[in-house]
Amino acid sequence: MIIDCHCHAGKGDGLTGPWDTSASLKDYLMWADEYGITKTNLFAAFHSNYSRANYGVSQIVNQSPDRFYGFAFIHAVRDAGKVYEMVKTAVLNYNFCGLKVHRYDARISREICEAAKKFKIPVLYDPMGELGPVELIANEYPEVNFIIPHLSSFADDWKAQVGFISILERYKNIYTDTSAVRRFDVLQEALQRAGPEKILFGSDGPWIHPGVELTKIYALHLSGEAEDMILGRNFLRLIKSNVNRSLYTKNHNHATTI
Repeated sequence: MIIDCHCHAGKGDGLTGPWDTSASLKDYLMWADEYGITKTNLFAAFHSNYSRANYGVSQIVNQSPDRFYGFAFIHAVRDAGKVYEMVKTAVLNYNFCGLKVHRYDARISREICEAAKKFKIPVLYDPMGELGPVELIANEYPEVNFIIPHLSSFADDWKAQVGFISILERYKNIYTDTSAVRRFDVLQEALQRAGPEKILFGSDGPWIHPGVELTKIYALHLSGEAEDMILGRNFLRLIKSNVNRSLYTKNHNHATTI
């Protein structure tokens, strides 16, 4: 099984670029099928209302639960004060299994980390090369697993990526994904120093071809066990602990809020 842990879906409303305009899966799914990618983890495009955007992603995920997983996108500032309710809706109503947070919106917050801790779900946090907060959350929330995509920088910031490897190596709860990492030597170094158990395959689709990203993994010439970890087992391990539903009564109201 090959799992792409990093793919956007649905409509954004910013209209400043593809990332906040439209994340159509039409071509992505054709490419994924061609390269044998069997499951994909989805989260919204950038949006001014993540409650609405998460609901839209949930419709895609729950129409094809054998094909998709879902993470809820959260804005640390705009959603302040309602994060717990958003995460509860995402986990209990939408069957989502993690959170997505981006520094482009705002720095990750305690409120988000506390919700992830409560619901026992991982957080995929893109710090845009800002490493200080990554080390802080790793220390403050050892019970929460954090996936830091792109070796910390989609912008191919070599200094940030190399600096991040030390954090990846030292903290048990810090992971990374391979999406959009253009410096192959840095990816090799991360693998050598942190090990395959800390790395997840991701594409940052649908705008990046998942087959191209998958070819990078094969180019590492891994053992079968290491390759299996990166291509799916690590992701499954991170999402295996989900919310303890016994915390909620059987009469819990599952009404959807958007």
